[in-house]
Amino acid sequence: FPQLIAGPIVKFNEIQAYLRFREIKGEQVVSGVQQAIRGLVKKVLLANQFALVADAVFSTSTEALSTPLAWLGLLAYTLQIYFDFSGYSDMAIGLCRVMGFEIPENFRHPYTARSIRAFWRKWHISLSSWFRDYLYIPLGGNRKGGVRTYLNLFLVFFITGLWHGASWNFVIWGLLHGVFLVLERANWVPAERFPPWLGHLYTLLVVMGTWIFFRVEALEDSLAFWESLLFWQLEGDAYASLFLQPYFWVLFFLGGLLVTPLRSQMEQWWLAQAYPAWWRWGLLLGVYVGLFYLSLAELSITSYSPFIYFKF
Repeated sequence: FPQLIAGPIVKFNEIQAYLRFREIKGEQVVSGVQQAIRGLVKKVLLANQFALVADAVFSTSTEALSTPLAWLGLLAYTLQIYFDFSGYSDMAIGLCRVMGFEIPENFRHPYTARSIRAFWRKWHISLSSWFRDYLYIPLGGNRKGGVRTYLNLFLVFFITGLWHGASWNFVIWGLLHGVFLVLERANWVPAERFPPWLGHLYTLLVVMGTWIFFRVEALEDSLAFWESLLFWQLEGDAYASLFLQPYFWVLFFLGGLLVTPLRSQMEQWWLAQAYPAWWRWGLLLGVYVGLFYLSLAELSITSYSPFIYFKF
């Protein structure tokens, strides 16, 4: 029997019709292969590379951890977990499309969100939708007054934390997101009315700060890492400059661009140009084949690196 180990979490009514009849069209196959290659690139050429920085930083003792290095490691892990999670989803969705199944998108550029509420409409959509439909709404959702709504949100995110693992770190991660969702819903933190830059900054800081509880296993180590972030120090045996080689500058620059819709916008712009179709599609094909080759080359020289998606 197949075993469900990771998302996207698909409801039966979303694939029921495909189990009876599927018509596989050429454009579906092309689109599915493209998305699967994008997922492979996200995992191999981006997530695995950010993991090198994140693992080096988070394995450094807090006594030897300078504040710039702590922030660099947290940024690397923030990008790693997105490209790993969304890369797996893209590969699954793309391969399903090749076989005629249309699976809903699971990530919609969550780091561009300007509030935590918006973040959860863009991050791991199948999971948040599942908890909404099978837990939040049956508990009463927002139909039974403000206090009950806030309680329902806390309960949903408490269980969301436990879903990722039986650890206090995951529980704290879930409850913190629940706290900020309640603050936003009660308009105590009107994030969606902030200036765009402030909304982005607020959301990123909350999301990045809570990722610490995902990455660090022991609660006391998580709090120690928080201290390294908040209490400025340059002392320590390890410094951020050790990792800021030109290769990593390029890597972080590309990562920052690719968490936005820029890639799809550039692809659509190119295909809309007045050049002959064979030239437009030929160049795009060359890019995808080149990225696929680079991914295979990277896989051939690196050790086994499973999706961190499977840990939760």
